Amino acid sequence: MDAYITGLNARTILDSRGFPTVEVDCFVNGSLAGRAAVPSGASTGSHEAVELRDGDDSRWMGKGVDQAVQNVIEIVQNALVGLRVDDQATIDQCILDLDDSPNKANLGANATLGASMACLHAGANVHSQPLWRYVGGLSGGCLPVPLMNILNGGAHAASNVDIQEFMVVPHGFDTFPESLRAGVETYHSLRSVLKEKGLLGGIGDEGGFAPNLPSNEEGLALLNGAIEKAGYVPGDEIGIALDVAAQEFLNDDGYHIDGEIMNGEQLVETYATWADKYPIVSIEDPFGEDDWTSWATLTAEIGDNVQIVGDDLFVTNVNRLSDGIERRSANAILIKPNQIGTVTETLECIEMAKSNGFGTVMSHRSGETSDNTIADLAVGSRTGQIKTGAPARSDRTSKYNQLLRISETCGEFLPPF
Repeated sequence: MDAYITGLNARTILDSRGFPTVEVDCFVNGSLAGRAAVPSGASTGSHEAVELRDGDDSRWMGKGVDQAVQNVIEIVQNALVGLRVDDQATIDQCILDLDDSPNKANLGANATLGASMACLHAGANVHSQPLWRYVGGLSGGCLPVPLMNILNGGAHAASNVDIQEFMVVPHGFDTFPESLRAGVETYHSLRSVLKEKGLLGGIGDEGGFAPNLPSNEEGLALLNGAIEKAGYVPGDEIGIALDVAAQEFLNDDGYHIDGEIMNGEQLVETYATWADKYPIVSIEDPFGEDDWTSWATLTAEIGDNVQIVGDDLFVTNVNRLSDGIERRSANAILIKPNQIGTVTETLECIEMAKSNGFGTVMSHRSGETSDNTIADLAVGSRTGQIKTGAPARSDRTSKYNQLLRISETCGEFLPPF
């Protein structure tokens, strides 16, 4: 079947924090064939592609996306009409050719990604394939182990906790549904633990609990207790992952954490001590986005046993990733499509990471929508891991529910831990 793009439409919708974001429709042979919505981050790296905001303080507190929407309708649409909808590489290259800035500052990555993903959905639909299978092709698919952010801090919560995400990783199970169930039960057990200690309070941006704690290490102890209370064995069945988001508490004089100011070497030793004491399987963004030396030191010290994940360090960018591979500054990468702005660039980054022995973790953003594209991308590209928040709030559970649907026809589940 010959299937050509005949139009794009775009609009403003709301993300999970109540701020505007971009949604794009792709029309094929005159009919709506694909739709995608773009997420938004709160803790963002300076090397990410630019999320275009209007900056008009009289509307949406400066966070409007009218210009990005118009860029899709007036610029991107004109370039894509007439292209085959199932030629994703050509579609994305055409989008890239429209913006000669190094970080998509002209069109906005929220415009480019919305168009790219809408076309991806349309391509899958015209071939009557589920998105994960369309992405995976002959390689099939593999369900990811979830890294579930059940205790929130940092930029994702109004608490005194410096570390942004404390996650449980239910890796010791044979199937994705069993893994998810264990994570959900641990989430509810954490609620009970916090209530018993008088710490139950607010909820963070990603659905996790957001208590005030006497120290960051207390978060690790609470997760360990919640795992045991849920009836699981810490380490053997469920591990712990951290997203430190250290860039958020890095100042000119060092890292401000737990009321102290630490240098990179001191922070390395802190993480190594925690890794000896708790069943930590993964640490994301343990240092600032340009503190390459500290990254390499930590990877050399504990990287044989703990996954060291670059998010702000790599920003889903093959050039940054290539530098990190050469410097041995991590052993895994977080994959966020909106950090780079097209599906093809996202898949290329995953492929580079895998070909160099790096782990890959598909990820949501703290400002999410009900769009489930990352669930299918994780399965189709076989990332092996996914971060999409706590099992709470429909913007997070929609991804888990999509993975449950996919598990009915794709049974492969190979946790890397």
